[in-house]
Amino acid sequence: MGLRGVTISVATLSYWQSGRRRPERPESLEALRHLESVLGVPQAGLSALLGPPRPRGRRCRPTTMMPIDALWAGRERVADLLTKVDTTSDVKLGRISQHDRIEIAADGGQKSIWVRQILRAEQDGPDRWALVFETEDKDVLPEVANLRNCHLGRVAEDTDVNIMVAEMMFDRPLARGETIIMEYELVFPEGHYPAGNNSFARKFRLPVREYVIEVRFDQSNLPARCQQYSLPAGDETPSRRRNLTLDNAGGVHAVALGFGPGVFGVRWEWPK
Repeated sequence: MGLRGVTISVATLSYWQSGRRRPERPESLEALRHLESVLGVPQAGLSALLGPPRPRGRRCRPTTMMPIDALWAGRERVADLLTKVDTTSDVKLGRISQHDRIEIAADGGQKSIWVRQILRAEQDGPDRWALVFETEDKDVLPEVANLRNCHLGRVAEDTDVNIMVAEMMFDRPLARGETIIMEYELVFPEGHYPAGNNSFARKFRLPVREYVIEVRFDQSNLPARCQQYSLPAGDETPSRRRNLTLDNAGGVHAVALGFGPGVFGVRWEWPK
C-alpha cells in the first residue's frame, strides 16, 4: 500500500474490521479501493459492504423515518397508490449505489431510462424494491422491461396524474448483510416520448452512498446548456448547481456521494 502512496495503520484496519469505525472520508474510501486491488477482490467488493453513510453535520435531519411519498408533489396520490403494493422491505434496504441512464430522442423526449441499483439488506427478509415513477406529460407511462435479478410484481397506476408504482421482486428474500445488483429499464412507446420538463431527477428517501446520473442526447439535437442540481430534504429551492459539459458522444453525467434524503437531478435547455 505504501508503494501506492497510501498509508493505513494496523489500528485503523482493526477498527474497520471490527465495525467500531468505518471508512467515510474521501481519503479513506480511496485507500479502500487500493486495498481491494491489493487483496485481489472485485472492484467495489469491500465498499459495497459499507451500507449507507451515517448522517452528520448541519444537514443532518431528524431521526424519524421520512415516508416514501414525502418528496413527491402529488403526495396524496402517491400515498394512495403505495397502499396497493407492499412497501415493508423499503426500510430494510441500504442504498449502496444507484446509476440512472436517460436516453433522449431526436425530438427531445425521454426515450428510456436504464437503472442499476446495488442494495444491501440491513435486516433479514427484504424481498422487493418499491418503484415510484412520474411523468410530466399526460397519458404516457413507461413499460418496465429488461429486468435483471428481479421480476415485476404488482403495478398500480394513476393516469390522471401520470404516476405509477411497481414491485420489483427479488428472486428470494435477502439475509442481513446480503447485497443485490438489480437492473431494469423504463421504456416509453415510440412516438410518445415525454419531454419530462427537460429534466430528470431521482428522489432519495434514505441516503445513498453513490449516485450516478447520465443523460445521453441524440447527436442531431444537442442541448445548449446542461446543469446538475440538488435539493436536500427540507430546503425549498435547489442548491449546489453546477454546469455540465457535453462529451464527444453527446452526453453528460453527474455524481453525488453520500447524498440524501433529498432530490438530485440534471436539467437542460434547448437552443432558441
